[in-house]
Amino acid sequence: MKKRAFSLASMRARVEAELGESAALLLRLSKEESGALCRMAGAVADRLREGRALLVCGNGGSAADAQHLAGELVGRFMLERAPLRCLALSSDIAVITAVGNDYGFAHVFARQVAAHGREGDVLLLLSTSGVSPNLLEAAREARRRGMCVLALSGRDGGPLAREADLCITVPSRSSPRIQEAHAALGHILCGLVEQELFGS
Repeated sequence: MKKRAFSLASMRARVEAELGESAALLLRLSKEESGALCRMAGAVADRLREGRALLVCGNGGSAADAQHLAGELVGRFMLERAPLRCLALSSDIAVITAVGNDYGFAHVFARQVAAHGREGDVLLLLSTSGVSPNLLEAAREARRRGMCVLALSGRDGGPLAREADLCITVPSRSSPRIQEAHAALGHILCGLVEQELFGS
């Protein structure tokens, strides 16, 4: 067996550094993007109130984050209430592999947007880089259908930020830190939407 690479002290230093980096990033977002997140939550809540749907998608860890969001909204987050219309486009492996095989991976989300999206619905895209072709194609398909396009991105936002009606960009080049921030933003978004629709 390989000898331990880190001493306990060096491991602890790494833990403290990474948690500190994540905390600093969240604090920066709280100062710079709180208004944008409120507008995003308002857009989602307004459309769900009208009976519209929220479609969510991402790749890899962001696919898991999309499913997490859908679980909170279809199930419940903090309040006992009616389920909300939210569909994670990363969930159906049969559809993803069929579309990927027949049309190419760049179309795995756009094809689902074409199937499920309607004018006035919302598409929320999650990406650490903002450059994924399948997310860009999904955004363009949503626009063609008169949907509201929202995004959580990272780094400099990439072309995804330009395709979205509203994008919150996490200013980091670290995918783990970006995904941690997206998870926090997603939880706050769920709480705001739930409170707006069902709070006293």
